[in-house]
Amino acid sequence: MAEYRKHEAREWARAKMRGVANVIIPTFTQDLQGLNERAIRHDVRKEIEYGFWGALLVAETATTLPEYSQFATWAVDEAKGKLHLIHHASFNTLEENITAVQAAERAGAELILLSYPANFYPESNEDIYNYTRAFCAQTNLGVILFPVPLWGFERLHPAGFAPALLKRLVDEVPNIVAIKAEGGHPTIAGFIQTYKMLNDRVVVTFPLESDGLPLASVLPLQFMGTSNYEYFGPMIPRIFALIQDGHFDKAMELYWQIHPARMTNINVMGMIAGSNFIHRMIWKYQGWLSGFNGGPLRQPTMRLVDRQMKTLRQGLVAAGLDATVDPDKAFFVGR
Repeated sequence: MAEYRKHEAREWARAKMRGVANVIIPTFTQDLQGLNERAIRHDVRKEIEYGFWGALLVAETATTLPEYSQFATWAVDEAKGKLHLIHHASFNTLEENITAVQAAERAGAELILLSYPANFYPESNEDIYNYTRAFCAQTNLGVILFPVPLWGFERLHPAGFAPALLKRLVDEVPNIVAIKAEGGHPTIAGFIQTYKMLNDRVVVTFPLESDGLPLASVLPLQFMGTSNYEYFGPMIPRIFALIQDGHFDKAMELYWQIHPARMTNINVMGMIAGSNFIHRMIWKYQGWLSGFNGGPLRQPTMRLVDRQMKTLRQGLVAAGLDATVDPDKAFFVGR
């Protein structure tokens, strides 16, 4: 159970959400009939080793509701309070998402990242408001709102989430504790407007490290997440901590060191533009290069091909970062 009550969620988030949150993508057994407990526990330990404050328990990998609950239970048990685990509210319907979040809450998840189902087609800001409020009412956990072009809400407002809608949700839904503000991407305008409007009330963050790290040096940014930071090993928590401690010059030395890998990541992810879905197998491969388990994912999944793997591996080498020497075939087996 979370260490705060629902009415204390914002106070807890302001005090405790300090650091970088990565992701954990569940690993399956080789026959894909169940989850791989040893692999999941390995990845939790690696998150802690690399200095991450927390991690999103990714749901978009064809896990069943009981499997996701088991995934959360193992992750919480292995974390032993050293890693804050974030539930991923990304199931098929509102009803499924409520069932899933209540199970994750019982398992010990501490926060929620709220997604919207692929079949959710709001015709007004009121529809978005109603879905969001209905979900938040059914959990005691703090919720991270996620304005991002993935949802396709730009037909209602160019930023996806209208600023007035964000303000109304923060006004009227007390367990909204943070905003992962990517509205208007690839610009940072949505983040800047949201930060100026609401950061005194909830934690506002920008998760893309290419901009988030420099932004953290010019305005108070206590938390960054969630994203595929695992590609860079321990570097993103390390750079973020240096910025928080006032060591800007040292932070920027490391920022520029990893820039070749950063540009590789941006270019590879650009290959899937227009899919409106994150390539979880690429993210899992990126983690495997840096010591995470890797391993098979169920279909449907985006396919990982040789040119992508070679490019990502070369990006780490160019940045002087550690990359496994294991052959790429080993990724599909896992550690």
